[in-house]
Amino acid sequence: MIELYHNGMSTCSQKVRITLAEKGREFKSHHFNLRARDQHNPDYIALNPNGVVPTIVHEGKVIYESAVIDEYLDTVFPNPSLRPQAPYERAKMRIWVKQLDEGLHAASATISACIAFRYQFMEGKTSKQLKKTLDGYVDPNKRARMTENVLRGVDSAFFKPAIQRIVKMLDDMEATLSDGLWLAGNSYSLADVAFTPYVNRVVHLQQDWLLDNRPQIRDWFERICARPSFKTALVDWFIADFISLMREKGLENREGVKSIVGEN
Repeated sequence: MIELYHNGMSTCSQKVRITLAEKGREFKSHHFNLRARDQHNPDYIALNPNGVVPTIVHEGKVIYESAVIDEYLDTVFPNPSLRPQAPYERAKMRIWVKQLDEGLHAASATISACIAFRYQFMEGKTSKQLKKTLDGYVDPNKRARMTENVLRGVDSAFFKPAIQRIVKMLDDMEATLSDGLWLAGNSYSLADVAFTPYVNRVVHLQQDWLLDNRPQIRDWFERICARPSFKTALVDWFIADFISLMREKGLENREGVKSIVGEN
């Protein structure tokens, strides 16, 4: 049995749950409340020193980093395969997945915090309590970024480059999907698994106007949503107050985001 340490709304956790669902694999769930800092519990840090989710334990072996977990799962449970057989398509898959660890995941986290999640951080906290929460981030770069984003929202110095990176992601996806059904060719792969949570986050944040002129992504996302794994791995784990917060604050900030992107 696989043990999964995760969170319902975590994009990285969602990637791993999609892979498990596509493989038809059940898991023992350890669901963390990230706002309560469950991921900083010393017992968990002993498993994952980065203090982030997800982490899996399989046959007594600990694996973390979502992209690494997904490749591991596709290796130990090879059917159905989520990696293209042809070397070129497999290389394309890895290039897509690699982007997430080279700033794209951070960009998504930034727009999420600036538009919506900052309000969760601030709610009911004194300035001293808020500082303690933000100081709890293990990575100093992430700590600095989150502090700026929570305190300043879409006026954060990190927001504009982050939303521009998301726009580039969508442009690249649109161009690629014009030539094939899926991101790494004509078969669904770990590239599609990896990018599902990030496009879904754009939609949840009420910035789906960014898809209006990108019909290939809309078609791709409709096909993604029709897969059984989307419900099993994402919808069934959605947290209602997170969804409502993203909807409310996303609509409030939509025109401001459009201005920053240059659509107004």
